Amino acid sequence: MRLVLASNNAKKLTELQALLGGLPLQIVTQGSLGVSEADEPHHTFVENALAKARHAAAACGGAAMADDSGLCVFALGGAPGVVSAHFAGDVALIDGEAREDRRRRQDALNNGLLLQQLAGVADRRAHFISTLVAVRAADDPEPLVAVGRWPGEILLAPRGEQGFGYDPLMFIPELGATVAELPTDLKNAHSHRARSAAALRALLHEAWHLAR
Repeated sequence: MRLVLASNNAKKLTELQALLGGLPLQIVTQGSLGVSEADEPHHTFVENALAKARHAAAACGGAAMADDSGLCVFALGGAPGVVSAHFAGDVALIDGEAREDRRRRQDALNNGLLLQQLAGVADRRAHFISTLVAVRAADDPEPLVAVGRWPGEILLAPRGEQGFGYDPLMFIPELGATVAELPTDLKNAHSHRARSAAALRALLHEAWHLAR
């Protein structure tokens, strides 16, 4: 069964192919099929993920899956939430600048704004969240919705060189390290996306009757 991933992110494709490995699925990105990215106008992860999955399903005429993820900080009422990737506003691309360099500048600004908003705040609880949505068609009346949360706390200063985004600030007490200090295999085994993918596997087996 072909399942179109509503993303052009090669790393996300590789991660989800591994997490959903063993299922009778051929996961391909929408970009490889010439499908444009959908708008994400909503205020919740589940609404944005559903919009992206439906967009890909309509364009490809079949099953599709989407992920919407980010960071939610308890003391900030769940912010940065769905705007996690652009919390400090979009960073303009400098002529000749590599995409990774732009991403690092964006990450630095996002992390700086988060620390600024948490200055003097004692309650540093937060969690990464991944919401995976799968539909058999654009008009599927029963979309599968799987949510994974990875709890931790926001440090006063970044630690670690691995990962990206808020990883250097997100301390995971059970592992005694920030996400940016974890080796990739350990991060992927415990992450919010690993948890949502595990839940989605069960739903695919139960509702779509895919063998595990």
